[in-house]
Amino acid sequence: MRRSTPNCAFIAEQRDRILRSLDDVDQEAVIHVLSEFATPERRTRLLSVFNARLDAVTVLMDAPHDPHNGAAVLRSCDAFGVQRLHVVERNERFLSSRTVSRGSERWVDVRTYQRSQDAIEALEASGHELVATHPAGELVPSDLRAIPKMALVLGNERDGIHQELVRACRRSVRIPMRGFAESLNVSVTAAILLHNATEGRPGDLSERERTKLYARALILTVPHAAEVLEAKGIRVEIR
Repeated sequence: MRRSTPNCAFIAEQRDRILRSLDDVDQEAVIHVLSEFATPERRTRLLSVFNARLDAVTVLMDAPHDPHNGAAVLRSCDAFGVQRLHVVERNERFLSSRTVSRGSERWVDVRTYQRSQDAIEALEASGHELVATHPAGELVPSDLRAIPKMALVLGNERDGIHQELVRACRRSVRIPMRGFAESLNVSVTAAILLHNATEGRPGDLSERERTKLYARALILTVPHAAEVLEAKGIRVEIR
């Protein structure tokens, strides 16, 4: 039975509404108005994080079931600078425990798909090589650094990676182990592999995307941001 955990989808939906509404306004104007309400340290921190964000490395979760695992992977994406998490939902909506994600759902873009093929086509169109996780994979974690653009494919906790996704993966990666355990929890696997895959990579988001993320971050963190912006004639949907 699935854990009874509140769905954080409403946070993602709020974030997506903000991003859509930012398409219709002057993002630089939003930043100009709201930045004075953030401390210099906070502004520096936000810009530093977004400048280091990565498109070259992403994650594809195949039908995650446990909300704690989904949240932990989401948190690892945030920690290692991965901007996008892709999820094939199949029969269950993607749930993320907010007590585990600790706010990371506000900073990582989650894209969901009902079919494996839709996810495969989206990632191939963006130039990402799909790399499966497998105990007998031919790659080791450090090999991931040499792949220009990659999507790490993580399987369902019980059933593993769907065969349609397996066929789309050119290669697979293993985590060498020396104990009796033959595998690790999916969230632990994600953290180890993302640490290796992202190490030494410079941030690669476009200036336009970084600007949009910075504007969104100010909207999400400045108290009464909507009212402040509206007083300056800028209308952004937050609720």
